[in-house]
Amino acid sequence: MPRRRRVHLDAVPLHILQRGHNREPCFFDEQDYHAYLQWLGEALAREGCVLHAYVLMTNHVHLLVTPASAGSIPRVIIAVGRRYVQYINHSYRRTGTLWDSRYKSSLVQAETYLLSCQRYIEMNPVRAAMVADPADYPWSSYRHHALGAPNGILSPHHLYTALGNSAVARQQAYRELFVTGLDDEPINELRMALNQNQPIGNQRFYDQIEAATGQRRELKKRGRPRRRKDDDSLPEGKQEELPL
Repeated sequence: MPRRRRVHLDAVPLHILQRGHNREPCFFDEQDYHAYLQWLGEALAREGCVLHAYVLMTNHVHLLVTPASAGSIPRVIIAVGRRYVQYINHSYRRTGTLWDSRYKSSLVQAETYLLSCQRYIEMNPVRAAMVADPADYPWSSYRHHALGAPNGILSPHHLYTALGNSAVARQQAYRELFVTGLDDEPINELRMALNQNQPIGNQRFYDQIEAATGQRRELKKRGRPRRRKDDDSLPEGKQEELPL
C-alpha cells in the first residue's frame, strides 16, 4: 500500500512528529537537547519558518511550525537531522541512522485546533509520566508560554498573544488552559491526524486545502478502536503509535 503523501501549504501551521529509528532514544545527555535546539533555530530562521511550540522527548520530537513557504519544511528537517546525527555519531562513537526515515505531519487549522495542538505537544512529558507538571520538564516550550521564560527560537502565534493584554495576563490565561487538560476526543483526533498525515480542522478548512492542492485531504475518523495504550502514556523508549 503506497504511503500517503504529506501536504504542506504556505503560511499554514503544521504539526510535525519525528521519531528515533526503531523508537530508540535520540537524546542522551543535556547537551544533546541544547545542540538540537540551536541547529533547529538556525534552520528555521534560514528557511523563513516560525516555531510556535515544541517538545523534545527522549525518543521523539514534536514541533508546531508555520512556514512562509511550504517547501521549506523538508529542508529544515533534513538540515537539522543531518547535522544532529553527525554530532551524535561523533560524540558517542556510533554509526548509522538516528531518525526514522519519514517524519509525520498534519496541517492545523489555527482557529479550531492550534491551541489544542500546542497544549497536546507540551503535555507529552506528563502523559509519559516523566513529570507531574509540564513546568517541570525543561525541553519544551511550556515554560516560555506559561511562565515567561526566555526562549529565542519561539515565535508565539497570534492566538496565544490574544489570550491577554500583557505578558503576565497571557501567561496566567495559558496556565489556566492546563488546569483540566485536553479531553480524549481532541487528543485522539490530533494523534490520528498525525498518523494519517492528514490535516485537522473543519470542513471549510478541508475545502480550502482541496482548492489549493486539487485533492481532497481530510481526517478519516474510524469506528471505536480496540482499547490500547497510546504513544504518550507509555514510558520513554516504549512508545507505540495507534495503527493506521
